Order: sequence, then C-alpha cells, then structure tokens
Amino acid sequence: MRREISLSLLKAFRNSSILTHQTNIMVQKITPCLWVDKDAKAVVEYYLSIFKDGKLKEFHRYENPPEAIEVGGAEYFETAVMEIGEIEFSILAAGPYFTFNESVSFVINCKDQEEVDYYWNALTSNGGAESNCGWCKDKYGLSWQVVPVEYFSLINHADSQVREKAMRNTMKQKKLVLAELR
Repeated sequence: MRREISLSLLKAFRNSSILTHQTNIMVQKITPCLWVDKDAKAVVEYYLSIFKDGKLKEFHRYENPPEAIEVGGAEYFETAVMEIGEIEFSILAAGPYFTFNESVSFVINCKDQEEVDYYWNALTSNGGAESNCGWCKDKYGLSWQVVPVEYFSLINHADSQVREKAMRNTMKQKKLVLAELR
C-alpha cells in the first residue's frame, strides 16, 4: 500500500497545478525529506520558531489523485521547502502513512550549555519528549541529538580518566550537561 501511495503522489506532482509559485531552484545535492501527516506550513512555522536562522523557501499544494483519496488521503497534499542552518529540508504533508523513528536523527552542534538548553527546551516542550544521552524528540516525533561541541573533545580526550568520566556521565543524563561531563 505504501508503494501505491508514493506512486500516486508522484503522478500528482506531474499532473497537478501548483497553487503557489516556486521561489527558488534547489541546488543542494541531497535534501532530507520529512513526511508529516498534514499542514506543511504549520510544520515549517514550528521549526522556524526554534531555528531563528531559517526561512520558508517554497510552498505548494497539489490535488491528491483518486487512488490516494480512496485509501484515506485528503483532497490535497502539500509540500514545502525550508532552509535551516544553510540546509534545505523538504516537507511532504501527505497523510498518516509513515512515522519517524530513531534510526534517523539530526545533530545540533551547540557552542555552549546555554545553546544546548535553548534547543533542548524548545524541542521537548509542547509535545516533545526527552530521551537519554542528549537525544530528544520534537512534537512531530523527529529525533534530535543536542550536543555541545566540547563534548567531542571530552569523549576523545588523550587522558583516559577524562574520556571515561565523560562517557560514564553521558549514560546518566538526558540533556547533556557539560559541568557534569567535565
């Protein structure tokens, strides 16, 4: 069924008229595509409220093909492209057929504890969830690793005691707290 839905969406891309204009041509070689249930604009607005350096680059709305509607799809599906940290992400809002899991996550390299705290709190509030070792999920279920860049020098330190303390304390934490890892 998933294959049929994906093929139906591809057909719709080719056959449907774009309801908004294209603002940019993609130049990024590989673009992550995030499949969400509905409302691509709301998804983009959520991420742009967290990542202040981002922007909406494109939004399109397409008519769903009849075969997608027959299996529970809405009348329309939406796509959007947002840019965060100079990386483009495609958003496909096309129904509840797929969900995120931890096998794919995004790492946020943070300059200090203040930045770790900001992203951790923003991602875990309003329906997000904490996990272990610096991992969390946002309200859409997408997994994130919120990591201070100093962490990598601690776990790769030449002094084995520094390395072991950092790794031991990592296993005890949800949000990474540098003061406890040092």
